Amino acid sequence: MSQATIYYESDAPLGPLRDKTVAVIGYGSQGHAHSLNLRDSGIHVVVAEMPDTDNYQLAQQHGFPPVTAEEAVDLADLIIVTLPDEIQAKVYPRQIAPHLSPGKTLGFCHGFNIHFSYIVPPEHVNVVMIAPKGPGHLVRSEYEKGGGVPCLVAVQQDATGDALAVALAWAHGIGGARAGVIKTSFKEETETDLFGEQVVLCGGLTALIKAGFETLVDAGYQPEIAYFECLHEVKLIVDLMYQGGLSYMRYSISNTAEYGDLTRGPRVITDATRAEMKKILDEICSGQFAKEWMQEVEAGKKNFTALYKMDHESQVEQVGRRLRRMMAWIDEKEV
Repeated sequence: MSQATIYYESDAPLGPLRDKTVAVIGYGSQGHAHSLNLRDSGIHVVVAEMPDTDNYQLAQQHGFPPVTAEEAVDLADLIIVTLPDEIQAKVYPRQIAPHLSPGKTLGFCHGFNIHFSYIVPPEHVNVVMIAPKGPGHLVRSEYEKGGGVPCLVAVQQDATGDALAVALAWAHGIGGARAGVIKTSFKEETETDLFGEQVVLCGGLTALIKAGFETLVDAGYQPEIAYFECLHEVKLIVDLMYQGGLSYMRYSISNTAEYGDLTRGPRVITDATRAEMKKILDEICSGQFAKEWMQEVEAGKKNFTALYKMDHESQVEQVGRRLRRMMAWIDEKEV
């Protein structure tokens, strides 16, 4: 297996963005971090945000006088779209596309709309991606500390011949090149991102937690005890993996826990589970999931809302709200 191509600051000079204007469309999690970091790196930044919103007021507090998306695109050489996936394809044809003159660069932090062709840019613009592997607040805080969050870089369309250089300058400007910028494609980033969310990070993990909790409660154990064992202590294990991978986690737990991990884990994740994972990946790669999600949005998110409400009111969530009040060290959040 060949090693990934990784770029650092010496490979990613800021030159392509010097004396240029960068527009950031949306001042949310990623938007605010990219705007602030680029500005602090000496790049001229304009922010587009909707009036009378919290993010509009936040942009003002941070010293950006927000403009409309149309105005931002007209002014900019690099346009960074940080809106939610389901919003981008609605904003693009009306407010972005008519203002994309030749030689501009259209940038994304996730490849969803480009890869699945919900947005099809004209041939005369560059289409690039810088995807930080962390939330916006981390992108900002690490930059302020003098570090950076690793990023992915991809070029979908190179109209000017220097699209990669522009993208790498963007990565440099937000601090990503301090840590390293890994070369990928819109296809690879999109499909692996969706797969990770659905099978492991969100879908797989929450389903495993709920199934474990329900198994203990159904067997007669107290819900409070089941909560601690199946949800609360997940953070302890994940933090160890985060620091040193599976090996460090196993080094840090008891021999009893490690033996149970090595011998019982494969009985939970079976060949049938792996087959379902493959099926989910096929649904992602074929565009079936993307189509299903966009149709759900168009229909008013009725199924989405019903599923969310069912989990929000489940026993594991009710028990958790009660128990978290006992733990003063937790920065408790209630949705």
